[in-house]
Order: sequence, then C-alpha cells, then structure tokens
Amino acid sequence: MRDILPAIGRWYGAGLPFGLATVVEVSRSAPRAPGAAMAVGPGEEVVGSVSGGCVEGAVFELARDVVTSGEARLETFGYSDEDAFAVGLTCGGEITLLVRPVTPERNPAFGAVADSVAAGEPVTFATVTDGPAPRGAALAVWPDRVSGTLGTSGLDAAVTADARGELALGATGLRHYGPQGQRREDSVSVFLESFAPPPRMLVFGAIDYAAAVARIGDFLGYRVTVCDARPVFATPRRFPAGVEVVAQWPHNYLRDTDTDARTVICVLTHDPKFDVPLLQEALRRPAAYIGAMGSRRTHADRARQLAGAGLTEHELSRLRSPVGLDLGARTPEEVAVSVAAEIVALRWGGSGAPLTTTEGAVHPHRSS
Repeated sequence: MRDILPAIGRWYGAGLPFGLATVVEVSRSAPRAPGAAMAVGPGEEVVGSVSGGCVEGAVFELARDVVTSGEARLETFGYSDEDAFAVGLTCGGEITLLVRPVTPERNPAFGAVADSVAAGEPVTFATVTDGPAPRGAALAVWPDRVSGTLGTSGLDAAVTADARGELALGATGLRHYGPQGQRREDSVSVFLESFAPPPRMLVFGAIDYAAAVARIGDFLGYRVTVCDARPVFATPRRFPAGVEVVAQWPHNYLRDTDTDARTVICVLTHDPKFDVPLLQEALRRPAAYIGAMGSRRTHADRARQLAGAGLTEHELSRLRSPVGLDLGARTPEEVAVSVAAEIVALRWGGSGAPLTTTEGAVHPHRSS
C-alpha cells in the first residue's frame, strides 16, 4: 500500500469509493509478497500490482464488483493440472487476495493509517480475511493507540498485542484466532500489515563506490545516510537526491545515531584510522548487516587491530569482509550490486548461488 498511497489517499480524501486488493497469503513461487496491493478507483484508474501481470485483469473486475456490492471477497489464484487455461500464475505459485471496498464511511480508520504511512510513523493495519468475524473489518494499531474494531473486544485485544509485536519487527502476515481472540483456535484469520519507518542504510566513506551503494540502497527502500570526515568529499551534489550526507568523523557520528535490527552499515573508507574505531562501535550495536571494503590482507590486518582493541570472536564474526558476494565486480556500480546482493541474501537466508544450480522453490518461505 505504501507504493500506491498517493493515489488512494487522494481518492479517500475526496470521498470516492475504490476497490483495494491486497496479497494476504502466498505459496510456492508467488511473484509478489504479502502486502502487495492494487487499487481500482474512479474512472477505472488502476494503480499497483499483485502478481506482475498474471491476474491483474481478473483482479480489476473483482475490485469493481466489491465497490458495487459493498462486500469484501477473498480469492485465490493459482494453476492446477485441471485448470491450465484458467486465470492463474504462470510461475506455478498461488496467491490469496483480500479484495475490499474502501470509503470513509466503511473504513474510518483508513485515513489515519494513510497519514501515518505517509509521515513515516509506525502503524499496523489489521483486517479480517476469513471466519465468523466480519470480513474486511479493520483495526489500526499504533504504539500508543488503536482505532476501529474487528467485531469483539477479545479479538481486538489479542490482535492489538500481536500487531505491536509485528510492528517492532516490521513484519507482515496472517494470524489466526478464535472469535474472542482465543489463541488456541484458528476460526478467524486476520491479516496484519505493518508499516514501520524505512530501515536505515549507513554508508561510511564518500567515495565513488559509496555513491553507487547509496543509489542502490535508495532503490531498495532504505533511508540512506553517507558519512565522511572529509568535507571535500562529503558534498550532497555527489549523491542521489534524498540521500543524507554528513561531514563528521564516522565513529563519532555512529555513536550518536540509533540503529536497530534492520539497519545496514557499509564501511567503505578503506582507511584504518577511520575503519577501526568505526567498526569497534558498529560491531557492538544492533544491525542487520555490517560490511567493510578491502582486500583479504586489509581484512586480516583490520581484524587483528579490532581483536587487539578487545572485540570478541563473536563480535568479529558479524563482520562481512571483504564486502559483497563474489560476482567478479569491477566498477563501482557492479560492486554496489554485489553488496546489495549480499544484504538481500543475508536478510532472506539465500545461498547466493545461481538458481540453475539449486533445487526447490525459487521463493521458499523464510523468516527475515
């Protein structure tokens, strides 16, 4: 929904009804993850995508139908041997969509959720997809408040607790409850869609490689900051618009900056006087990825200095160095692809091997 927010926020603000289709469950090699969304608004305007083109035509009709009927629907698309000519996913996967009508009258919490997403404020939007509770009923959960209801106070309480846990992780997915929120039952399915602020990417060393890494980090949805102690290099004109550029000693900047379990740290200064104090700080704080550029000899020297500074073997094991996957990269842009590939592989548990050499599902279900 974050990608289509400008359009649907405009429709909602004008009081215009629209149909919103959201991927709530996937299996096998589905092309889009849970949370992918498509909306059909006034004048049959379409924004977003739920499958990359396989089922959008059918979803368009569904979205129009739910606006007319006022009733949310749950639909599953996927091929079987018996219906090879039906609408489905050519990749062989399966997706389940919640398709619902949205208006200010039906969805009074939707506007506040849209405002929070646009402002980068954390919020989870919980929607009933199946079961005895009203399909399409929604509950918006912030760290300090809630809005809406799923039908019963017990269900609201259980979902609120889970939604705040998912929000801390930036996680999205289905949860199952009893009609009163009982955790041992699964008659009610609720889709929890978390909108946490974008994760941060901290790039240290304002060199050409940093500019390329900053570009790809911005492309992947990170909030990117580039930091270098040398003002002559730390200039905004050398980096993409929207990338924050800071002229400060790297370890001092990191010491005063919050990081969390989603933060990516790329150390590209390639200079011990910057690298060693910076990595001492980085390896002792929360982060999803800490990578450092340099040759194997540079890495060995740096590791010895860090060990001499008191870092433990466990702390040193968090360092990805030399940075990136072995792609044979040469140019700054190629190196940036290598670094991004390693970040993605580490996030989802990928092997980094060519898919032609692996077996099983291309998109296996893994926890991030």
